[in-house]
Amino acid sequence: MSMLTPPGMGGKYRITGDAYPRMRRPRRRRRIVLAAAAAVIVLGAAGWGTLQLVEVFSGGAGTRTAAARGNDCKPAPKPTAAPVSALPKPAQITVNVYNATPRSGLAKATADELKKRGFRIGKIGNAPAAYDKKVPGTGILLGAPGAAKGAFPVLGTQLKGAASKTDTRATADVDLILGTAFKNLDPKPTADAALVALNKPKAAPAGKC
Repeated sequence: MSMLTPPGMGGKYRITGDAYPRMRRPRRRRRIVLAAAAAVIVLGAAGWGTLQLVEVFSGGAGTRTAAARGNDCKPAPKPTAAPVSALPKPAQITVNVYNATPRSGLAKATADELKKRGFRIGKIGNAPAAYDKKVPGTGILLGAPGAAKGAFPVLGTQLKGAASKTDTRATADVDLILGTAFKNLDPKPTADAALVALNKPKAAPAGKC
């Protein structure tokens, strides 16, 4: 009997040659290991997804972002009205109306309309030689330097497009010199709306981050 003959075989079966049977690891153990690894991965992914959902619905991410910006971005201040310098009323402005066009009677008609709109009327007549037939636009507002921030804006609401110019006079009256392009004063509703807008305070710009 060969020494490689399993006991109890009685020599009936013999193992010959130099090849020996290999011992394989049971497949059942490998399956258990793979199943356990898969379960760990699935549970980990489920936990991470749950954490993300909690962050989204609880507003955690938004809270952290706002906190991060807290030092760099301050709340915008409430809009406040910018201070407006007091403008004179039409009744406080004396207007001299001069005609620099070839059309006669234009200064008188314009002065009458300005009077109806509340302005005080001073002199009426033809324009001085320095301006007679030398004003191509609708008109020129002429007065002392202080009129630039007072009478000019108010009187300018009555004639859109009129130019303004200062001289060396010491009085508070202003001149309206009618130019070649002049036809009529702006319609009263338009002039009134412009006057209201001129006296309306402007809101200060809101703060930015």
